[in-house]
Amino acid sequence: MPDPAITPVASGDLPEDLKPLHATGLERTGDATIIGVMAHQPDILRWYFGEFYDGLFYNRHPGMRVDVRSKELLRLKLSKQHGCQFCNRFNTVEALAAGVTEDQVEAIFDLASPAWDAKDRALLRLAEEMMLQNMDGQLTPALHRDLRAHYDDGQIVELGFIAAVLTGVAKWIFTFDMVNREETCPIRPPVAA
Repeated sequence: MPDPAITPVASGDLPEDLKPLHATGLERTGDATIIGVMAHQPDILRWYFGEFYDGLFYNRHPGMRVDVRSKELLRLKLSKQHGCQFCNRFNTVEALAAGVTEDQVEAIFDLASPAWDAKDRALLRLAEEMMLQNMDGQLTPALHRDLRAHYDDGQIVELGFIAAVLTGVAKWIFTFDMVNREETCPIRPPVAA
């Protein structure tokens, strides 16, 4: 279980508008430590799950143009690579609901799998460039060309920004020990003093 230095806000002490978010975290993942810790700054919690997810990720902001399935696949690839158990449980449910198949979930680390078409492969390659483990990540001309076959430059910027926020949040939640880590996690748990 996570063991954050910052004690999570108890579910009963959460502001009323955040209690459903905590309940959803528990229902889907069995742990809502991340919600409890983030609740110490409820405006950030509201921004992340409201403005970022509802506005940018789920296209409720009128300027967002990348299809939600692409964003779900990008998020799932990043979370599977980063090894966040909370994220993987939650993101798998959301990806399947958005049209990612069970076969694709199983093949998330195999870009050569016949489960992927050229659009998905380009997107998964972008995720590999953006993940925590790749400090040399780069949008190469070849990757840009492959992405441009399916997305315009504004959409590629949108995907890159979404990946950057998700990757930054992954670093933060591991550093603050708010989630359980899976074997693929590049950030090791804190060592007891």
